[in-house]
Amino acid sequence: MRDGLEAIEWLFGEGSHAGRDTRKMPQLILLDLKLPKINGFEVLASMRRDERTRYIPTVVLSSSMQRDDILNSYAGGANSYVRKSVDFEEYSCAVQCLSEYWLQHNQT
Repeated sequence: MRDGLEAIEWLFGEGSHAGRDTRKMPQLILLDLKLPKINGFEVLASMRRDERTRYIPTVVLSSSMQRDDILNSYAGGANSYVRKSVDFEEYSCAVQCLSEYWLQHNQT
């Protein structure tokens, strides 16, 4: 999604995604904190409040190493917090490893 508002609308079948079959949910969400319109903390809070999205594994993928961002992510219900690399190859490798772990090895 391009921004936090679009992510929320897609997840809950609202706005430009009205009518989407909300029974089909992602198996994993990689969430950036610094999203336009609605930030990642607000997206995470909306997800954790709703029964349909409460238990979707959610990994915060952020360039921030601020302690408050890390603590607030976990307090808000993130399953993991991973620092985003500025190096594209490292970033790609991290995303691949995260996907493998959460989609192939983790038990939901």
